[in-house]
Amino acid sequence: MAASLWRSVFGGSTSAAEEEGGVAFWSNPEREGWLTKQGEYIKTWRRRWFVLKQGKLFWFKDSHVTRASAPRGVIPVASCLTVKGAEDVLNRPFAFELSTRAETMYFIADTEKEKEEWINSIGRSIVQLSRSLADAEVVDYESTKRTAKAPDGDQI
Repeated sequence: MAASLWRSVFGGSTSAAEEEGGVAFWSNPEREGWLTKQGEYIKTWRRRWFVLKQGKLFWFKDSHVTRASAPRGVIPVASCLTVKGAEDVLNRPFAFELSTRAETMYFIADTEKEKEEWINSIGRSIVQLSRSLADAEVVDYESTKRTAKAPDGDQI
């Protein structure tokens, strides 16, 4: 699944994605740190290093991330609808959830402060991406207006 997500985000292989303008996850992330993530198929909890950059949330086995590192997975934040606390759902402190139309993923931070910082960072990324998408969809109606003409060629 992670590989298919990678291909859907970048189109093609990992190295091709990097060469063709993919996200440079190894430098200057918007946020990075350890989170405990619930597995996708086998619902065990695993500690992973997460990197948020340019609307993508990557995760790795360890915190030493370089150009050669291969993400264990990636979540395109643009596909996310909500990010919010989930202590009541999981009955665990510092838990939060990230929801898409298809699924809800659960994470646990080490502290309340880190949980809030992740929620804020991911939320900010969701808002920025939704604004970008909305701006791209704005139609300039003035330039698309057609001038009606009468059968004799005069403008109406």
